[in-house]
Amino acid sequence: MCVSMKWLEKPYHSLDYMLKECFSEKVYKLSLNGGMTCPNRDGKLGNSGCIFCSAGGSGDFAADAALDIDTQIEQQRSLICKKRPVNKFIAYFQAYTNTYAPVEYLRDIFTKAISHPDIVALSIGTRPDCLGDDVLDLLETLNKEKPVWIELGLQTIHEETARYIRRGYPLSCFENSVKNLRDRNLEVIVHTILGLPGESKEKVLQTISYLNTQPIQGIKMQLLHILSGTDLANDYLSGKFQALSMDDYLDLVISCLEHLSPDIVIHRVTGDGPKELLIAPQWSSAKRTVLNELHHRMKLQDTWQGKYYKEEHQ
Repeated sequence: MCVSMKWLEKPYHSLDYMLKECFSEKVYKLSLNGGMTCPNRDGKLGNSGCIFCSAGGSGDFAADAALDIDTQIEQQRSLICKKRPVNKFIAYFQAYTNTYAPVEYLRDIFTKAISHPDIVALSIGTRPDCLGDDVLDLLETLNKEKPVWIELGLQTIHEETARYIRRGYPLSCFENSVKNLRDRNLEVIVHTILGLPGESKEKVLQTISYLNTQPIQGIKMQLLHILSGTDLANDYLSGKFQALSMDDYLDLVISCLEHLSPDIVIHRVTGDGPKELLIAPQWSSAKRTVLNELHHRMKLQDTWQGKYYKEEHQ
């Protein structure tokens, strides 16, 4: 992964500027759907999915799985190009667990995506417990053609929280998968959720400190969304926990960025759940407002990514 220290308008190492440094222009993601499921849904580990996961398997904004990959790419590409001139894209397999299928099927869909002339990288969202040697070998081969990024849903290092959210694998599984991916020179992006029930600011920063010790290249910090139809929504509506306010969330994100290694690229600092499913927090729907306020506060406070990390490692 290319790394730029020219963070420009943002006081953290953002994906946007890393991509511009790598590809000399703005790059957009195309959210694709490989039509897969998840061991947390098909009975292997469970039938209900993670406690926060909607029926769309975190792929509510992804393309229609009934369409072949070439058609999905063209449809999404056309929609973006109608709004702005774009030449380069990342093929992002987002919905459910995107290595949870026979390797021949994975080879077919991933090869179609990465072979498209406008696709400059392949990003695959998956679970650490769904990366067998045959899949790893395939990913290693594809990575020699164009960059392949593997996005792992860790969410938290705390086992009590992991059991509550029904993550379904131990931290040791995550560590083994990161090692296996890095041994094959594959980039690793880790998903974390901020605002999980029972997790204090100190616990969240423990997850961040842990990730500083892992050979990862990127991180997504996702605000916890309470979505209709999930078991998490039942707990929220029964008063078992409260959603974060925008002030509390921004304070938490800033603290995470200050403690995070400046070498780690920030792929996301918030998120916008589907409006038709979002129960709380409603303020998260104004994503641009949230981002503007985050950047304003960081500049006002003269803070930046790695502020405390640098002091601790001098």
